[in-house]
Amino acid sequence: MSNLVIVESPAKAKTIKKYLGENYNVIASMGHIRDLPKGQIAIDFDNNFKPRYINIPGKSKLIKELKELAAASDMVYLATDPDREGEAISWHLAHILKLDTQQQNRVTFGEITKKGITDGMANKRTIDMDLINAQQARRILDRIVGYKLSPFLWKKVKGGLSAGRVQSVAVKLIVDRHREIQAFIPQEYWNIDAVLTPAGSAKKFRARYWGTDGKKVTVANQQQAMEIKTECEHSEFIIEKITKGERKRVPAPPFTTSSLQQEASRRLGFTASRTMRAAQTLYEGVEVAGFGTLGLITYMRTDSLRISDEAYFAAKGYITEKYGDKYVPPYRRNYKSKNNAQDAHEAIRPTNVNITPEIAYGSLSGDVAKLYKLIWERFTASQMADSIQETVSVDISCRNHLYKATGYTVLFDGFTALYEEQTDEKKEKETALPPLEKDTKLKLREMEAEQKFTQPPSEYTEATLIKALEENGIGRPSTYAPIISTIIDRGYVERSAKKLIPTALGITVNDVLAAQFTDIVDIKFSANMEDNLDKIEEGSTEWTQVIREFYDIFSADLEKAEQEMDGQKVKVPEVMTDEICEICGKPMVIKTGRYGKFMACSGFPECTNTKKIVKYAKGACPKCGGRILQLTSKRGRVFYACENGTDCGFMSWEEPTDKNCEVCGSTMFKKSAKGAQPHCIKEGCPNASVAPPATRGRKKKTEK
Repeated sequence: MSNLVIVESPAKAKTIKKYLGENYNVIASMGHIRDLPKGQIAIDFDNNFKPRYINIPGKSKLIKELKELAAASDMVYLATDPDREGEAISWHLAHILKLDTQQQNRVTFGEITKKGITDGMANKRTIDMDLINAQQARRILDRIVGYKLSPFLWKKVKGGLSAGRVQSVAVKLIVDRHREIQAFIPQEYWNIDAVLTPAGSAKKFRARYWGTDGKKVTVANQQQAMEIKTECEHSEFIIEKITKGERKRVPAPPFTTSSLQQEASRRLGFTASRTMRAAQTLYEGVEVAGFGTLGLITYMRTDSLRISDEAYFAAKGYITEKYGDKYVPPYRRNYKSKNNAQDAHEAIRPTNVNITPEIAYGSLSGDVAKLYKLIWERFTASQMADSIQETVSVDISCRNHLYKATGYTVLFDGFTALYEEQTDEKKEKETALPPLEKDTKLKLREMEAEQKFTQPPSEYTEATLIKALEENGIGRPSTYAPIISTIIDRGYVERSAKKLIPTALGITVNDVLAAQFTDIVDIKFSANMEDNLDKIEEGSTEWTQVIREFYDIFSADLEKAEQEMDGQKVKVPEVMTDEICEICGKPMVIKTGRYGKFMACSGFPECTNTKKIVKYAKGACPKCGGRILQLTSKRGRVFYACENGTDCGFMSWEEPTDKNCEVCGSTMFKKSAKGAQPHCIKEGCPNASVAPPATRGRKKKTEK
């Protein structure tokens, strides 16, 4: 018997083929093979928004091959990804290959392992038209906005612009935050710390001023701070109260798509798209020495926190063996997913907890290895016991003033023995306190008064933007990475030191959309649309009805905007630079063109001088002494190269620093890893071969 299994990617096909055996031929469709045509809206508005699909240009040879293989097979199984997009790919394949959509020929794999493949093939079903309709509705909504709104922006702002339904909301979030920061007025305040030691001890600790006469006080200026400081410098400090307690810290749940992208951004510096590329590789399958080819993680597009019984017991067994019984909680942890989460898939977890990062490192490299370690540690820690800390809070009086000191000691490390989640919020540091007793006097070692100012909220990073999108119900797990990539590619937002900053173009387009299309950029409206798409997937709402309701509102807004802005054109502000045009002497301005930003003379059109924007890094080239350029690769990764180009040939992914090597005097570089130390990379320098431990590379793949 001959069976054909169709998946999206060659890597996935290769892994699955090893499990299915000789009676199965596994081939990749290379993603979608049918879609809406480019350059035209291809939606019949008079026929209930019926889309007109075509075979994707350039895939005729692949389609012919698929048809021939399907005709020669006894059974064709559609095994694309287990989400809306994957369901749509299977539906289009069924149409082109003339397969019966009522036949049970659809299979999905939550993990690409022997068990995952066996379970998937044992649970065949028909194509889910509710999933198809949810995907179609999103595609058509986005097509309507893109193809109707973009020409409006061409006329009213500048040619070549484009607008997206969900992307516009993301840009608005970034612009609003940027303006909030610009409008922020810092407020002065002072921290007053007493550095104290108990009698008979040399152990110092800090206590911070809290208030006076039993009331909490914010010290607003230097005069107030100096008065309190002076009063306390020559007064007794006495312990009034000691409060001891115990607190438990619970581990973070296993990853969802959103939390994985956020943590990979914070901990590894990965963009969302970079994270998803590495996760896709881990899901589709890699060869691991001693285990063969298998998918190392479960499906990576999910917002569920559920894990299988098998995964729970495997983790429990591993933790017991590795750490001991006390590191296993006395009950099974069940993490609650968000209310709007789809529970079709498990949380992101390793498919085999016994394949530790140390075991996998011999077969993995680069981003894939780093991400696997993160996923494995997060999942394993999520099944470990709580961390238990003893807390101490001390109230210390000085005349009528009150100071407070807090600290803790770890009674049991629990899950923190393996992993702790990083957060975007800054927390006050707590330190261990020396043994203290009530009513005892303390010796003042030093009084410190430090001026501070309230800080505005931070610009969005990829991690915090994804968190905001998720919290507001904007987009779904599969859309976060494309949203960010799109708004950056369109020039509406740019990355600067990991922060997402709106450009002048992005601010201008946002203001036009916010003024004329309030629903398009409204967070609640967009979140409600996501809920409607979920209802379509559940089968409780008709997809054409959702589109009709949206289109009636949108088309009315578009007609009104055309009338109100008739004859108007909004100018994008030019960003002035300190550079002077060497031809006419006028200032150069920054403009954005088809291939990114460039400098142009402000005297245009009389002067047409343009030049590239060059960004110099610290230090000098360790090879020829030239200046070092900071450049960006096609994938958005920053690297450094000598300004002398191929004449020199120097290039490094490591960042130059302002420190020089003590031996040869050349610029020292450091890796982007947290805690990395500067080291010399100059060829021939005796110091160059010794890199600090934090910057040493991981071991290479083992030779086969």
